[in-house]
Amino acid sequence: MEVCTGCGREHPVYNSCRNRHCPKCQALAQQKWIDARAERVLPVRHFHVVSAPPSELRSLARWHPVEVYTALFSSVSELLLELGRTRLNATLGLTMVLHTWTRDLHFHPHIHVLVTAGGLSLDGQRFVHVRAE
Repeated sequence: MEVCTGCGREHPVYNSCRNRHCPKCQALAQQKWIDARAERVLPVRHFHVVSAPPSELRSLARWHPVEVYTALFSSVSELLLELGRTRLNATLGLTMVLHTWTRDLHFHPHIHVLVTAGGLSLDGQRFVHVRAE
């Protein structure tokens, strides 16, 4: 129901397109999804990192996706974990998601990574925070 803020008149508004980006049809479902995800977020600062292979490797990824995506996940995670070990003496937390298309549906494999702004010390005794600079 839509309600006029001036006179209070109500009238039904039907949702029909079901497109997940439609603010009219999917706003409530989207907000419920966001709220459910927000409840699971750890109270730790983090960074959002995006990594993609060189554009020259995209055609290889089309024909050999398992090998290319496995190499991409391995190389990105190894690099970030090594940075945590060498710069902080800690093990960072990583959450990685593979995207293979852009919003306008062009083939563009890339990984989004949420990286904790710190990590568990290598001796496992404390959380080491990234220094604010």
